Amino acid sequence: QVQLVESGGGLVQAGGSLRLSCAATGRIFSSYAMGWFRQAPGKERDFVATISWGGSSTYYADSVKGRFTISRDNAKNTVYLQMNSLKPEDTAVYYCATGGWGTSDRSYDYWGQGTQVTVSS
Repeated sequence: QVQLVESGGGLVQAGGSLRLSCAATGRIFSSYAMGWFRQAPGKERDFVATISWGGSSTYYADSVKGRFTISRDNAKNTVYLQMNSLKPEDTAVYYCATGGWGTSDRSYDYWGQGTQVTVSS
């Protein structure tokens, strides 16, 4: 089975940066797109970014476009989310996912446990 473990979350001030990592085990990691989603308390899980299996195609939610960058290193079985110019509204638990493609969380089959990102104003 595929296992995903996120790390890199924490507390930062508005305007700061964080880099999230998602380490994967399993043989399908390099064959599927990867996505990042986030969920604030009491809200739905929202799409953040996705990247194709080869890393040649990316897509971002409008709310993070220009500030966040998704990348992957298949040799390390790891996907990253570089988050710059963070805003308080970015505060959420961030999840990585694989096994699908698109902006819907229903498109992905495997999920990590999440990592908390808190942005103070």
